[in-house]
Amino acid sequence: MSKEESLNFLEHIIEQDLDSGYNNNDLRFRFPPEPNGYLHIGHASAICLNFGLGEKYNAPVNLRFDDTNPTKEEQEFVDAIKRDIEWLGYVWAEELYASDYFQQLYDWAVEFIREGKAYVDSQTSREIADQKGTPNEPGKESPFRNRPVEESLELFEKMKNGEVGEGEHVLRAKIDMASGNMLMRDPVMYRVLHKHHHRTGTDWKIFPMYDWTHGESDYIEQVSHSFCTLEFLPHRELYDWFLDQVYSEGKMRPKQREFARRNLSHTVVSKRKLARLVEEGVVSGWDDPRMPTISGLRRRGYTPESIRNFADSIGVGKRENLIDVSHLEYNIREDLNKKAKRVMAVLNPVKVLITNYPEGQEELLEAENNPEDEQAGNRTIPFSGELYIEREDFKEEANRKFFRLTLGKEVRLKNAYIIKGEKVVKDNEGNILEIHCTYDPDSRSGSGTEASMRKVKGTLHWVSVKHALPIEVRLYDRLFTDPAPDGHKEKDFMEFINPDSLNTITAFGEPSLDDLEVEDKVQFQRLGYFTVDRDSTDARKVFNRTVPLRDSWAKLADL
Repeated sequence: MSKEESLNFLEHIIEQDLDSGYNNNDLRFRFPPEPNGYLHIGHASAICLNFGLGEKYNAPVNLRFDDTNPTKEEQEFVDAIKRDIEWLGYVWAEELYASDYFQQLYDWAVEFIREGKAYVDSQTSREIADQKGTPNEPGKESPFRNRPVEESLELFEKMKNGEVGEGEHVLRAKIDMASGNMLMRDPVMYRVLHKHHHRTGTDWKIFPMYDWTHGESDYIEQVSHSFCTLEFLPHRELYDWFLDQVYSEGKMRPKQREFARRNLSHTVVSKRKLARLVEEGVVSGWDDPRMPTISGLRRRGYTPESIRNFADSIGVGKRENLIDVSHLEYNIREDLNKKAKRVMAVLNPVKVLITNYPEGQEELLEAENNPEDEQAGNRTIPFSGELYIEREDFKEEANRKFFRLTLGKEVRLKNAYIIKGEKVVKDNEGNILEIHCTYDPDSRSGSGTEASMRKVKGTLHWVSVKHALPIEVRLYDRLFTDPAPDGHKEKDFMEFINPDSLNTITAFGEPSLDDLEVEDKVQFQRLGYFTVDRDSTDARKVFNRTVPLRDSWAKLADL
């Protein structure tokens, strides 16, 4: 593949700029989240894009918090965002805040008023909205549009000093009420908010709007390329207009360009909707393992590498599309297959009694930690004559395609012996209490005997009853049953909540599980990948299922 073919369209833009006079020292990127919630998988793609470009071009990437709305922003979210970016493996050049520039933005706004480019409007927000017009009809000028400069300056000063109430006045840019782009119809630059700001406290009583703040912040920081999602395409004209008013010759002029969101199926990423899930108790918090937040994915057991690989694999495009969540799950399976230690746990146990195993005997059997990793080494697993196996792994009678345990047939116990089903013990209601089996003492795996080489079709995982470690297992599934839960105009997205998105059970694992730490990841053989949750205590380990070994939803889609 040639260099030209391997570039995405944003990289083409950068390369063209480098060819037309930029040099590498001119390049600077930024990631500008608003600290009003936790970052989600969509943000992860934007993080990987901007920081990935920084790595590719050896250019700095700023982390700039767009903290201009004190009614929604909190330090908790700032801390969570920083933690998530660091966890993904990226390092920002500077930690900056839009609030760092409040004074400069204010000073520029005063100059706008003096130059007749802005005015204080004393209408209500409803009156302003009614005068905006439609895409096909021009708007109407505010009766305050030609307010004397000195009067606007005086009112703007009062707004700043907190001498007027919220909603009494706004500062608007004076652009063009007949523009075909409605964002250019005298947009609001400042509003009055008597709220405590997480950084500036009560110093400021006016707060700048996003469109006024964003481009000017890029300019102050000398960001070369400001990459935004596609909904900001109509904002580009306003972005450039504001820059035109403050630009000085010889300085870097930021360039805004847009890329399409990659939406993930079976989830929502609107912060408002995610907040609703938290507030209404559908999930336990922003880091609930069912949430598409980076914190939630981390708690569920996703790795930074899997998310970065996912972001890289879906690429950057100009059209929005829906990425099936199974693609994200594929990436974590691929990553954990190489890294995760193999262990045995039984989620739905039934007891097996090996009747010819010497009473009271125990032995330690050897098992590979990960056949995909030669450096992972081996471990020992205790074995005895009483075991747990999965209830689904036994049938009294079965057809020829059932290769697990049944009466009169043999299966191999993983890393252990070949056993044969002999009889079952049931309670008065016909429920199976115990399965009696016999074993071939010469068939131990790895012993080198002829019997150990004997081929049987089924292999089962197991846990010794005497040595079994009780564990809490949280079986997480997709939070929504519909691929696009917020894509139905006539239905609320909450109607598609999956009632089976969490099933908590007590299971039994091999004793080595007790040595694991929070966020350690393992494969429960034949079942899936699991991670140790932070709710674990010394008395009981808690495991979150990250993903099953196979995509069970693919089968449902084929039905």
